[in-house]
Amino acid sequence: MFLRGFGGETAVDAATALKFILKSLRPFKRYLAGILFVLLLAAVDGNLRPYLVKRLIDATTNLTSDSVTVLLSVYALSQLVVIGGWIFSDWCVVRFYAPLRVHLTAELREKIRVYPYSFFQNVLSGKIVSKMNDVFNLVPSLLFFTLYQFLYFILTAVFSLYLLARVNGLLALALLCAISLFLFLSLRGVSRVAPLSPLYAEAKAGIWGYVGDYISNIWNVKCFGGEPTEAQLFQRAGQEFTHISQKLGYFLMGFYGSMGGVTLLYTGGILGGLIYLHKLGTLTPGDFALVFMLNIRTLDKLYELSHHMRSVVTDWGTLRHALHMLDIPPGVQDAPHARQFLPKTGEIIFEEVRFSYPGAEPLFHNKHITIREGEKVGLVGHSGSGKTSFVSLILRLFDVDSGRILIDGQDVRQVTQDSLRAAISVIQQDPGLFHRTLMENIRYGRPGASDQDVFEAARQANADTFISALPKGYATLVGERGIKLSGGQRQRIAIARAFLKQAPLLILDEATSQMDALTEQNILQSLLPIMATRTTLVIAHRLSTLIHMDRILVFNQGHIVQQGSHTELLGQKGLYRELWKAQIQGATSGLSIQAEPPLQEI
Repeated sequence: MFLRGFGGETAVDAATALKFILKSLRPFKRYLAGILFVLLLAAVDGNLRPYLVKRLIDATTNLTSDSVTVLLSVYALSQLVVIGGWIFSDWCVVRFYAPLRVHLTAELREKIRVYPYSFFQNVLSGKIVSKMNDVFNLVPSLLFFTLYQFLYFILTAVFSLYLLARVNGLLALALLCAISLFLFLSLRGVSRVAPLSPLYAEAKAGIWGYVGDYISNIWNVKCFGGEPTEAQLFQRAGQEFTHISQKLGYFLMGFYGSMGGVTLLYTGGILGGLIYLHKLGTLTPGDFALVFMLNIRTLDKLYELSHHMRSVVTDWGTLRHALHMLDIPPGVQDAPHARQFLPKTGEIIFEEVRFSYPGAEPLFHNKHITIREGEKVGLVGHSGSGKTSFVSLILRLFDVDSGRILIDGQDVRQVTQDSLRAAISVIQQDPGLFHRTLMENIRYGRPGASDQDVFEAARQANADTFISALPKGYATLVGERGIKLSGGQRQRIAIARAFLKQAPLLILDEATSQMDALTEQNILQSLLPIMATRTTLVIAHRLSTLIHMDRILVFNQGHIVQQGSHTELLGQKGLYRELWKAQIQGATSGLSIQAEPPLQEI
């Protein structure tokens, strides 16, 4: 169950993943060029040392006239150069390693920023974070493997083959065949294990997605005694991950064993060949040492590469799976030449709007409604009747299927989303706060606001009293999503943030639902002066909240079946009066009110 909601086992193709990596590396190409130069230098040095050993052996056995002192001096000098090169390589890594990881995260953050709002409703936040963390860690890991393991081996092998060819062409050919056989077996192994990689990646993401969901709902776990159930669910996710991981591990055990056997046979064969050639007198003792050292070192490196295959294959599969985020179609996008929204009077017009959620029946059919400038409008109706969808379209969290929505004569699809939402203050039923201080959370409504402006907004929202009573006052950290505050306190912070924003349009979505009646009345009294100068939409199930509204729109299954003031609607037969009766009488009489069938839209 934890593998759902993120494209199943889908992964981007290798070309797409490689294109993303290369694009991400482009700002750091100077440092990569420096590392490549050092690797080339190190590859030359790696073959120079066995060659110097050969010359030393031949010199000490009087087979050459080389000066031992000169050879030792050359060796010492080469080591100084290589040590300096590795220090330079480390400097290059320090210069780009952390910025690369930040750059990768910024790329993904920018990508998910334009995802449809439904994406965040359907996908566990822990799963998204897990995949971003995979990219954060695995791109540098795979890059360093490619540079310091694979590419360094290729450069070293090229120089080794060159030196062997100068000693004996058959010996160079033998090593080339061994390298080719190793690479062939490795590629074959990769192709066989590759299908397991996305399964492994998805199972791992499933565990972290579960953990994130568990932590964010720890209150429910404790209050409902849900730990036994949670333990079973985690065990199920863990078993899935363990099964896939062990299947992958067993395959690689057999692979490593076969590679070890190939290494043993080749080593024995090359050693026997060297002894035979030495007896024939075609190899000097120095040649013998050179050939043996080059072969042993190359085989060790090949075997080391094969041992890295498990992590490389799983990391590559995990990365491709994580980069599936790049393939998700963006949600609402700004038009190519979108203008800045210019707020004026706050008039809202729905012109023949048709809207449906993906895969669902249309919710709104050719809806036409006008909300006049400065008008206070309440939205009521049963859950799912279309109230929140109505304001979501105004905020352009979703796009209409047809028709258009005009605010101050401007089509919301023709203005930038940021400028549109900057002109709207929203107070939600369950507002989420950042894990920052109370001062920062309130100031989020207007980042340039002074401390005094923040204090005044908190006073207007009846939040100043409880904030001042906290040990750290406005410097108090509120915890993830404001968990350290009560529901009513979070709402008061959200209201203070809206007060501070001073936007010309105000939307309240059950903004006082978690407050006691007295606090609600105090907040509403504070809101009334602000509402008087702004177009205001108020979603409320507590109908007493709407008594002072200029007009109330009654929603039923996407239709506006009634509209009028509170007094006017109470004087009519219909859903509003039934809802009012349910609130007044239902608690004592057990009255059960059913929704009326859809009526003809007004």
